[in-house]
Amino acid sequence: MEYLVTMTTHVPDGTSDDAVADMRAREAEHSRQLAAQGHLLRLWRPPLQPGEWRSLGLFAADDAGQLEDVLASMPLRVWRSDDVTPLAPHPNDPANQAGHSLPEFLTAFSTEIPPGTPRAAVEEVEAREAASARELAAKGNLRRLWAMPGERHVLGLWQAADGAEMQAIVTSLPLDAWMTTEITPLTEHPSDPAILASAG
Repeated sequence: MEYLVTMTTHVPDGTSDDAVADMRAREAEHSRQLAAQGHLLRLWRPPLQPGEWRSLGLFAADDAGQLEDVLASMPLRVWRSDDVTPLAPHPNDPANQAGHSLPEFLTAFSTEIPPGTPRAAVEEVEAREAASARELAAKGNLRRLWAMPGERHVLGLWQAADGAEMQAIVTSLPLDAWMTTEITPLTEHPSDPAILASAG
């Protein structure tokens, strides 16, 4: 299974700069080990406030128990709280694609079909949505799709030239009129396995 983990770190007051640097170095080394084991798939930084430490991680584990063991093994866990979202396969997921060159974005979609909409109309829009997902994956914009807990909640990983293009992509989706969308711009994380793999 795959999991999205929001990791928020609070460094205790009075912690020396040397202790912080040592902890970060140990965390980076352990992240490389987890990537080599296949548990840590990606790491990103969402927009941050001054002084805030927060990362988004895509992890793989057999189940929630194994994931907890993986997260507990990370050195920064002593200063960190984790918010875990289990992810399930999505029928429009283009699966893993190698490489990325444009800025990345996470989208959280929540779809609500208007009451009284005929089933045939829903199926027609969903078919167009699937076709659009295939087309956007072929263009390299859509990287991954997952189903999140709750009915019709979807997480997407995308790449686009900038936020304006990402917004235009979302607006172009056939389901857009029925969706509430949250777009999170992502920046590189120094321990991201994708960066480490390309550098190696």
